[in-house]
Amino acid sequence: MLAAQDNSLLQAVNIAKALGDETRLRIMAMLEAQELCACQIIEVFDLANSTISRHLSVLKQAGLLQSRKSGRWIYYAWPKSPSPALQSTQRWLSAMIHHDLQIQQDRQHIIEILKIDPEALCRRQNGKDCC
Repeated sequence: MLAAQDNSLLQAVNIAKALGDETRLRIMAMLEAQELCACQIIEVFDLANSTISRHLSVLKQAGLLQSRKSGRWIYYAWPKSPSPALQSTQRWLSAMIHHDLQIQQDRQHIIEILKIDPEALCRRQNGKDCC
């Protein structure tokens, strides 16, 4: 009889589930090259802030993202010191989505969004200061 489920198998299941959504794949692609504030990520999608926050939470729980808080802002990025399994996942993801048209459009959109002050983005998204 097997004792407990192997952590590596559980990690693989969590990563597979996290990557099983187009929005989360798009978020991962956006964060491949740089760290972004939650409001910058939200600006790319036509979805509620809470929906994007949930996607970010799923990716973080799977170990695919890390976050840091700076004042009222929460920034997300790929982990700085990923495990070998996570490194393989990142390489696979990069190769799979590199030439995707939607990913290229998102990256262009991020270039424009990075020109806008995060506080102005939050005010536009929520009508108040946020993040």
